Amino acid sequence: MAASVPAAERPGSGPAGRVILAGAPLGQPGDASARLVAALRDVSVIAAEDTRRLHRLASDLSVTITARVLSFFEGNEEGRVPQLLDVLRQGQDVLVITDGGMPSVSDPGYRLVAAALAEGLAVTVLPGPSAVTTAVAISGLPVDRFCFEGFLPRKPSARRARLAELAAERRTMVFFESPRRLESSLADLADAFGADRPAAVCRELTKTYEEVRRAGLADLARWAAGDVRGEITLVVGGALEPSASSHEPADLAALVAQREAAGQPRKEAIAEVAVQVGRPKREVFDAVVTHK
Repeated sequence: MAASVPAAERPGSGPAGRVILAGAPLGQPGDASARLVAALRDVSVIAAEDTRRLHRLASDLSVTITARVLSFFEGNEEGRVPQLLDVLRQGQDVLVITDGGMPSVSDPGYRLVAAALAEGLAVTVLPGPSAVTTAVAISGLPVDRFCFEGFLPRKPSARRARLAELAAERRTMVFFESPRRLESSLADLADAFGADRPAAVCRELTKTYEEVRRAGLADLARWAAGDVRGEITLVVGGALEPSASSHEPADLAALVAQREAAGQPRKEAIAEVAVQVGRPKREVFDAVVTHK
C-alpha cells in the first residue's frame, strides 16, 4: 500500500486492512487527487460502484490497476459487505469508489463503514470532489449553514409529506434528483416552500455541459418541463425568519383553501400551512374558522 495510506493494525491479531473511502471526480479526471492515483495503483482490493467506469477513470489517469476489483452497487451492497469484511480481516485494504463524489453520500459505502467500525476495523478517507459542496458553492445561496437531504421520495404523496416537514427549515438545503422527476419535484417544492423561494438547479457539474439555473422554484419548474438531462443537484434557499406580521389570518385561510382546492384534507392542509409559515396549528385553524 502507498505510504499515504498506511495499514491499520488490530491489537493482538496483527495487521488488519482498512476501508478507504475515495472521493472520485464528478466528471473531470484531472480533479483526481495524487493520493487517489497512488491508491488505485497500489491497493489490493477495489470495491467499485461501476467497474467499467473505474477502468475508464484509471485509463484517463494512466494508472494500471492490478487490484482485485469487485462490483459494489446499490443492488448488491448488503450482500457484498460480509465478503469485504473477510478481506479486511485478512489484512488487505479495501478501496471504495463510486461513479463520482464521496462514497456513503447517497452512494454505496455506509453499510461497509458501519460494519467495519462495529468490528473495530479502521476506516479512512481520501478527500476529493463532492457534488454537495460543489453545488452549494456555485449556487449563489447562503452557505454559512446548509443541510443535505439526499434524494426526495419517488412517490408524490411521500415527497409532499417530506417537503411539508422541511418548509420551515432555515438552512440552505441540497437535494439530489433524477432528471425524470425534476419537474414534478420542483413543482412540489414551489407548493410547499412558495413559488418565489430562491433555488439553483446544478446540472452536469464540472462536465463539458455544466449548467446552473438560478431562479424561484416556480420558474425553475416551468423550465424543467423541457428536456432536462444529466446528473442533477438541487440547492434551495432556507425559509426566512418568521415575523408576527408575516401572514394575516386571511392569508393563512387562503393558503389552506388553496390546498383544499387541490384535494388535500383540511386537517392535513392546516398542519402543512402551519409548518410552511412557522405558526402554531391552532392559529391557522382559528384563521380558517374565522374566514369560512
